[in-house]
Amino acid sequence: MSAPSNMRVFVPCDALSIALGADEVADRLVAEAASRSLDVTVVRNGSHGLFWLEPMVEVEVDGVRHAYGPIDADDVPELLDAGLLEAGPHRTSLGPTHSIPELERQTRLTFARVGVIDPRSLDDYLAHGGFDGLRRALTMAPGDVVGEIETSGLRGRGGAAFPTGIKWRTVLGAPATPKYVVANADEGDSGTFADRMVMEGDPFCLIEAMAIAAHAVGASHGVIYCRSEYPHAIATLEYCIDVAPQHGWLGSGIAGSGLDFDIEVRVGAGAYICGEETSMLESIEGKRGMVRPKPPLPALEGLYGKPTVVNNIITLASVPWILANGGAAYSAHGVGRSSGTLPVQLAGNIRRGGLVEVPFGITVRELIEGYGGGTASGRPARAVQIGGPLGAYFHDGQLDTVLDYEAIAAAGGLLGHGGVVVFDDTIDMAAQARFAMEFCAAESCGKCTPCRIGSTRGVELIDKIVIGERRSADVAQLEELCDVLEHGSLCALGGLTPYPVRSAMQHFPEDFGLGDRNSDQNFEQKVGESN
Repeated sequence: MSAPSNMRVFVPCDALSIALGADEVADRLVAEAASRSLDVTVVRNGSHGLFWLEPMVEVEVDGVRHAYGPIDADDVPELLDAGLLEAGPHRTSLGPTHSIPELERQTRLTFARVGVIDPRSLDDYLAHGGFDGLRRALTMAPGDVVGEIETSGLRGRGGAAFPTGIKWRTVLGAPATPKYVVANADEGDSGTFADRMVMEGDPFCLIEAMAIAAHAVGASHGVIYCRSEYPHAIATLEYCIDVAPQHGWLGSGIAGSGLDFDIEVRVGAGAYICGEETSMLESIEGKRGMVRPKPPLPALEGLYGKPTVVNNIITLASVPWILANGGAAYSAHGVGRSSGTLPVQLAGNIRRGGLVEVPFGITVRELIEGYGGGTASGRPARAVQIGGPLGAYFHDGQLDTVLDYEAIAAAGGLLGHGGVVVFDDTIDMAAQARFAMEFCAAESCGKCTPCRIGSTRGVELIDKIVIGERRSADVAQLEELCDVLEHGSLCALGGLTPYPVRSAMQHFPEDFGLGDRNSDQNFEQKVGESN
């Protein structure tokens, strides 16, 4: 039997996959194919987000992708011997990629192309529906494009959950010019990586989304503000931003229309606070990243004092699908006021960590157990932090909470950027509460006193509570300090720091020396018990 010809083998170029050896696997595949005179093209795709299977190698046979993983470079000769190019059986065989249970059960709208295409190939992007949304948008009046976003119910995926359509409508109606579109890619929350995966796995989607936003609001220039810790994403974005104008998708007269729009990448210097939109704008302008008071809102006076759309990467990456398929089709997914899908990032002590895109309405427990497979240690899950380092901790009795903005808020938390970090029963929750205050102190821009000083005092108070010399007074003072932080801070860094602290003390008081947990009691009752 002759060797198959013109075979495509896919190896991810995602940063996590590279860290696990994907480059070595790709190089070994190229070398082995050459030594065996095999007609093989190795395509570097994004990751599907099944991180426990990375590096995952796929082969396309009769139009169907078959997966193998995780693969080590030393597995390559054996894999080829077993008939990789015919999708032959092997100990690492996973079957057709689309049939992997954790992938098959997802609803991939925003991440439909991530893991499927070569992220640097414009032809690949176009072959998978790329720029369909922009083409349609350019046939519509700007206000009608904004109306489509309003119909979709899309809300900001960066944390605040503000309706995207309202923000765009405000910028459209602002009289000042020029106007800007800024993509916030300063993804600094622990346990989050969705922005990175889009930029590394589907960068033309971000370019398309920003061009749609530019047409919708009348902007002429865009900025992607990316954290310096994402070198692969930065390189990929810069490459694609260079390619797009050569084919009419950026620059003057985009796609033969009257839209003139260009994009540049700005790299942050590692400050968590620059994930806050006004601090980010200060940084882009060449200033120290410090929070601006509001009002004025960036939608009216943003970059260089001009009207500016500031959206998170996942918010923007949702836009092309909405314009291509219609706002009503997007809003058909989800529950209540939480429309569409959310890319959830599972991290921490979890067996099957990675990215899961599902409609709003799934429970936290189903995510952790059904998709994540429970804890990696095999021990019971004790706490789950939702929404990044400033998100609340949920205990085991809260894991049936439905994943939507209002339900999570009603349970005392915030959904944030969709990060879900799992801890087993060995975790010290007093140490976690202390870390929240310590994190705030380290990352504060220093502009407001509650955040700058209050977080340092918070670390000291938690230490005193654990020691227990005057626990009752210290607990009361910590609660008072949390009120000041929540209501007196200039931005969400200080304002949200009380969430992990209060939830840790409320749900796990025994770790603070406050007695046994009773999840039906509120924090003030626990303070009373400690007297």
